[in-house]
Amino acid sequence: MQRRYTFTNYPLLLAGSLLFIIGCKKQEYELPTAEKKLQNDVIKRTQGPNIVGQSIEFAYAMALSPGYGKLVSAEVEASIAGATGTYLENNSYYTNQGGVDVGVPIGQPSVTSGTKTKVMFTKDTSAATLRYFYLIPAEARGKTVSFKFSAISDDGEAVSYSMGPYTIAKMDMVRNLTVSNNNSAYISIADMAVYNAAAATTNAAKIDLVYLYRNITTSAFNHALVSPAADTLYLPGVTLPAGVNRSTKMIKVFNLQDYNLAQLQYGIYIDDLDFEQLNFASTPNFAINLKAEAGVWVETADGKYRAYIYINSVNSNGSAVISIKRLAL
Repeated sequence: MQRRYTFTNYPLLLAGSLLFIIGCKKQEYELPTAEKKLQNDVIKRTQGPNIVGQSIEFAYAMALSPGYGKLVSAEVEASIAGATGTYLENNSYYTNQGGVDVGVPIGQPSVTSGTKTKVMFTKDTSAATLRYFYLIPAEARGKTVSFKFSAISDDGEAVSYSMGPYTIAKMDMVRNLTVSNNNSAYISIADMAVYNAAAATTNAAKIDLVYLYRNITTSAFNHALVSPAADTLYLPGVTLPAGVNRSTKMIKVFNLQDYNLAQLQYGIYIDDLDFEQLNFASTPNFAINLKAEAGVWVETADGKYRAYIYINSVNSNGSAVISIKRLAL
């Protein structure tokens, strides 16, 4: 049998181990040195689709090291002018120990001119975080909008930060419409409104749905949205106003609590694409036994609109509260 011998150079191994230990020694943490120059940053606070009539909210932070100057002004320029109600807050926010955001006035109320919204500082401050609310105008529907945030210090130094582009949804939204038996029972998707019988006669060509509540012991009817042209079996005791006769396609759904409509803790959002991907082939023209937090997808008889009707709440006295998102096709 042939033996094998292994020789180890212990001094060399020891030296290598020491180098490894030295190389892996943990370095002490040091706080980074704050830059003296003016700096800025932005975060978008709102989520979900950007809908005309709603706000897009940002938080704009700007700062320079204490002792190296103060802030003079902050400005936001949008690529499309915001609707009336667009503003940049003149409060700077901090979060207290209870987790509550507290605002401290640091400047004059913002002034908006065209696409620009500006705050002039009145307090001697070197750091601030301002909130910007852009109220989406109808002119932006289906387009994109971008924002340029900027700040100036008292030595003339300027910084800027660009955000976007953000797509503005094509859809419309209306919330918290009350519907009731034999009264405000006629729903127009075109007008995003609810009418009584008299008003429904005047707007007959626009009435897409009838709300009714029936406590029928032989079937689960309860709260319902029914097309005027549906079988009379689904319109028990209803005398339709003259000219109200459209047939509206419908898809009943559960567990689709759109955040914009429900205004609850849910994080589900319906966007333009959701409407476009729907298939209404062979769908009924009625939806019965609706409950709170249920919903109905709708396509109007003329094919001009699709909508999602969310049931916010129901009442056994024969009424309900609904909210609607609608897309013009």
